[in-house]
Amino acid sequence: MEFNKSKTKENLARAFAAECQDGARYQFMAKAAVSEGFSFISDQLKMLAKNEMAHASTLYNLMLEGCKGVEDNVPIEAGYPFEPPQLSTSLKSAAEIEEYEAKNIYPAFAKVAKDEGFAHIAKALLLIAEVENTHFQKLAALAKLYKANKLYHSNSKQLWECSNCGHREQGTSAWQNCPLCSYPQGYVMVPPTLLNG
Repeated sequence: MEFNKSKTKENLARAFAAECQDGARYQFMAKAAVSEGFSFISDQLKMLAKNEMAHASTLYNLMLEGCKGVEDNVPIEAGYPFEPPQLSTSLKSAAEIEEYEAKNIYPAFAKVAKDEGFAHIAKALLLIAEVENTHFQKLAALAKLYKANKLYHSNSKQLWECSNCGHREQGTSAWQNCPLCSYPQGYVMVPPTLLNG
């Protein structure tokens, strides 16, 4: 199928717009995390924003490749959520969006691309879906820990590390202020065992 007449072209444009919006949302959330005293969460959100913009770049390049150069306008219709970037609600909402993209949007877009004869685009969309699923898992874990006030508490001993100076300690709770650099608890890295279930 000719790319300019394909549904894949529209899907790439929609996915590009969504990834840009996701990247911006994570930047806004990262700023809110800092204002709430959660530097580690802010760093995690900034990394997700970076990932989303890398996805946007991939999608943009696939669009340019398919169009063989400049494309003046690709009309798309899509809805985008708007809510205040407060961690108490936005972590869970972002997780739900990532899950929907990973399990529904990208697989559907990949199937269309494959059916239309764009196997390399289908592969890229499925790879993005895998990353979005990882984002979902991380955000869902952070949301659950945040809501339960367990970001820095565990039923079992964990290795806690200061993201500022690298000080590490085993325990069931992280320190209020780092014993080495005195940075507040919000700089403590949440152990992967808590983020990965």
